[in-house]
Amino acid sequence: MKPPCEIVVWYVIPAIRSELAKELLNLGMKQKNVSELMDITQPAVSQYITDKRGSGIKLNENVRTMVKDFAFELSTGESKKADLIPRTCQICKCVETADVLEQLGINTDDLNEDCQSCIGSEAE
Repeated sequence: MKPPCEIVVWYVIPAIRSELAKELLNLGMKQKNVSELMDITQPAVSQYITDKRGSGIKLNENVRTMVKDFAFELSTGESKKADLIPRTCQICKCVETADVLEQLGINTDDLNEDCQSCIGSEAE
């Protein structure tokens, strides 16, 4: 079984990035500008928006709203590129562990209590 920290790297962060890239494009940014802002390649942006990357889990409405708000702030200049990592971490911490594990078919009974600290630590 994969530890939750690996699940974050393979599923949660890509899902957040995918949602963010889509929102930035919806707000009128070009793929090149999105890639520069997110510090990823333009092909990565293309893969995020076509669900070839970052589509392994579905984020709940609360998390998607947080991403949408962040995208808006980035598009207006209220937030900057330097905010990307701390804000992604803040959003990631609000992803509910049980929801992600359920989507991936992982039984939470298989996890030790300490194993859940890296995802969902701020989720209710």
